[in-house]
This record gives sequence, structure tokens and C-alpha cells, in this order.
Amino acid sequence: MRWALVKVCLAVTAMVVVAFAVPLGLVVRETARDRAVSHAERQAAALGPALSVTTERAALERAVQFTTAGAEGRMAVHVPADGDRPALTVGTARASSRDLASTRRLARAVTTATPGGQLLLQPTALSGSRTAVVEVYVPEAEADRGVAAAWLTLAGVAVALVIGSVAVADRLGVRMVGPARRLAGAAHALGEGSLGVRVPEEGPAELRQAAVAFNSMADQVVELLANERELAADLSHRLRTPLTVLRLNAASLGEGPAAEQTRAAVEQLECEVDAIIRTAREQKPRTQADGSGAGCDAAEVVRERMEFWSALAEDEGRTARVAGVDRPVRIPVARGDLAAALDALLGNVFRHTPVGTPFAVDLHDGGEDTHSVIVLVSDAGPGIADPEAALTRGRDGAGGAPAGVGSTGLGLDIARRLAESTGGDVRIGRSVLGGTEVRLWLQLRHTGEGPVPAERRARRRETRRGRPARHGVPHSS
Repeated sequence: MRWALVKVCLAVTAMVVVAFAVPLGLVVRETARDRAVSHAERQAAALGPALSVTTERAALERAVQFTTAGAEGRMAVHVPADGDRPALTVGTARASSRDLASTRRLARAVTTATPGGQLLLQPTALSGSRTAVVEVYVPEAEADRGVAAAWLTLAGVAVALVIGSVAVADRLGVRMVGPARRLAGAAHALGEGSLGVRVPEEGPAELRQAAVAFNSMADQVVELLANERELAADLSHRLRTPLTVLRLNAASLGEGPAAEQTRAAVEQLECEVDAIIRTAREQKPRTQADGSGAGCDAAEVVRERMEFWSALAEDEGRTARVAGVDRPVRIPVARGDLAAALDALLGNVFRHTPVGTPFAVDLHDGGEDTHSVIVLVSDAGPGIADPEAALTRGRDGAGGAPAGVGSTGLGLDIARRLAESTGGDVRIGRSVLGGTEVRLWLQLRHTGEGPVPAERRARRRETRRGRPARHGVPHSS
């Protein structure tokens, strides 16, 4: 906008300067020529008194030499014949006899062109109905004296006007562009999670109105998020009553693997509800810098969660395999977040595959070559007919369920958010076991850009549409 305004002002000022400077320059030139001719007329009129007194050559020569033009050899006097006295010409003559005759006939001053300039022919009446003609030569240099300086002055004024107009336009552009840039920067900051950003209400009226609308929108976003956090906290708090009943009932189950597993599940559920309440009561939403960047050992988390799920897998007759957890693998993800994502993916396996279906979890550390870690959750179930729909939160069939089952897709959404918080993503394909393979790709070097925008996620899904997930990590036997 700033440069567009400068260009428009430059074009308009240039047209105005051309429209006025060119005619004014021509007027200056014509004025200089008129001034030179007027000076020549005064030189010619100075010989009038001498011609009225005498027509003798000597006297006329002295009179011609007294004038500036005569002294410079630019004046001549043409006296016609008188009886037995022949015609007389005094000075340097340049006019033709035809021009002299035309001047005597017209009885007025005549200007005619000649090589190198122009001639002024001034008739002067003598006695006996005779007419003498005074000739004054006006060279081009005399006619154009001062024109070049005047044109340079006009050009300087024109350039100064153009530069001044461009400077004014630039300042006006800065006044307009500055608030627009601040508004755009605030919009980007708000999109990245800086809920406290606001825009100064300054600049043109339209931009002030846009700033007022943006600030109002930001206030509403903060209020809506606060209400959402309060609602999440209240709903989580209501779960404590049935959890208490479950905990009391679990305590009465006695001893045994099933009872211990039930009590562990109830305890974990209580911890998760407490974590939700604490998070929802915070003054601002949790971001990458609020704790997820501390990192954890992915191998330890996978071993811990597989020990938990292996007990349930043994009860259902499932074969569970795990690989890649024999050495530490550090990732820039909070321990609780990775555990929640693994629980969501493994829970999908138990919910949406028949009893007895084997499954496996593989952890692959790319190291310094790829700066990434891959977590593969595979099963030998029926698979997912539409992986794109499974990655869409809130649609039937999402989260690994067959179409029509009614899954909300929250499990895969939890895993996807975790991966995208590091700059990675989630892919669904066919596993080597014959069923579904969920590939959780975590980047080790997070760019700090925050969650991946929806548009970028859509482009990623488009680039992998119709392309199965790669199976470069073998399962252990």
C-alpha cells in the first residue's frame, strides 16, 4: 500500500509538472525573443533623429557607431536615391532588396528570418516622400539569452515538487501502513496463542474501526476460552462422585489380577481427572513452553504402558509385542502427553478389533540422521477403510472404528495433536500384521512455531492422500 501510494503520487505530480512546465518554458523562450526584438527596435529608433536632420554618409556612420548594434556590426541604414543622389547604405547590410521594398510599401516594422538569427527592418520617413529603412540584426544567441537558465530553474522547481510530493506520500503511506502492519502482526500473534495481544486504535478511520473490531474479537476469544476451561473443570469435577463409587467398589473386590487391574485403572482415572481440573483452572492454556518442552524417555513410557495393557491383553488372549525400547530415547514431549497418546491408540485396538487380535508397538529412533522418532502401533484387525475420515475428529468411523460404530475420533486426535506439537504428524496405513498401522512421527528439533495450522494439516493430508504409510521399522519376534 505504501509503495502504491508513492507511485500514484509520483505519476500525478509528474503529469502536473509536465502540463505546467512545458508551456511555461515555451513562454519564457518567446518572452526572451520579444525582449531581443524590442531592444533592436529601440536601437533602430535611435537613428530617427539623425535621419531627420541629414542623410550624409559620414554623419550616418557616426550615428550608427554610437549605437550598441552598430558598434557590433549588426546595424545598417538604407537611404533611397534622391534625384541625382544615388541610394546610400551605411553599415553591414544583410537584408535583400525585396525585403527593403516590402518594408517601404508596408510602412511598418517587419521582422524576417535570416541565417543565424533574424532581421528587424524599421522604416523611417524622410523629406520628399522618401523612406529610409534601418536594419538591425538579432542573432540567435541574443534572442535566446537567459532561456537556458530559466529552463534549468523550472526543471529544478519541477524536480523539487516531485521529490516533495513523493516524501509527503511516503509519510502518508507510513501512517496508513503502520497500523495495518500492527493489526496483521497482532492477528498472527493471536493465532499463535498470545491471547493478551491488542492493537492500538490509531491511524485512518477505517483502520481504527478494524482495530476496535480486532480488540473486541480478542476479548471475546479470551472470554470464550475462560468459559470453556471453567466448563471442562466443572464437568471433570462432576466425575469425582462416580469415581468415588468405583473406587469403593474396587476396594471390595478382594485380591487377584482383575481386582488389582481395576483398582489401578480407577486410580489412574482419578489422576487424569485431577490433571484436567488443574489444567482447566490455569490462567492461560498450556503451550509448548509451559512444560511439554521438558521432554521424556519414550522407551520408558512405552515399556510402562505396555506393561499396563499386557495384563488386559493376556485376559483377552491377545499377543502383545514391543520393540525398540532397550535403550533410552529422548523426545521433546511431556511424559503424560505421550502416555495419553499411547493409551488412546492402544485403547482403539482393544475397542475396535476382535478379542484375540494380536498387536505390537515399535519405537524407532532416527537419531541425528532424521532428527525424529517414530512410534508404530500395529494390529492384525480388519483395518480402516477410510484413513482420512479416521483422522477427522468427530466423524463416524474416526479413531479406528468401522463406519457406523459411532466413534468420536478423539483417540487419534490426541495422538495427532501430540505429533503436530513437535512439527510431526500422524499417518494411517496397512501394517505388516495385516491390520491397521498408526505411525506417530515426532520431530526432535521443534521449530517453536506451535501447533500446525489447519491449512498446513490439510496440505499434508493432500500430499499423502492415496499413499500408504511406510513400513520401514520391522517388528520384533
